[in-house]
Amino acid sequence: MLRLAVELGFKAVLVEPDEVRLQGTPRPHGDQVVHDLAAADLDEGTDVVLSDHHRAEIGVVLKEALAARTRWIGILGKPAVEGPHVAMLRELGVPAAEIGRVHRPIGLNIGARTPAEIAVATLAGLIAERNGRPGGFEF
Repeated sequence: MLRLAVELGFKAVLVEPDEVRLQGTPRPHGDQVVHDLAAADLDEGTDVVLSDHHRAEIGVVLKEALAARTRWIGILGKPAVEGPHVAMLRELGVPAAEIGRVHRPIGLNIGARTPAEIAVATLAGLIAERNGRPGGFEF
């Protein structure tokens, strides 16, 4: 997703809190790698995509992204199942209206199954959103 995002005009920032996960893996093609959201300079023009919906810290990360008043926030996951992020955000005292700002699933409904297809669907959805187009988000 990072590689394609850069080609599509996005400033791609990988936020990986766990430095151990980055050891032994090639540096992703993107603008930068940081270890926390504060270093990512979030603002009202920022789109946030969480690609790992089973990590323990997603509630805290999403709460920070919501507080930064980012433009768009999404997390990967199946549309038929409530994501674990919902309970995590409730536990952190995040109001329901703010939790509702987190899109799930993310990306266009193109039947994406592989990581590359999911990346294309996600980025196409962000382009549609950026351009004020409906883009086919309905599932």
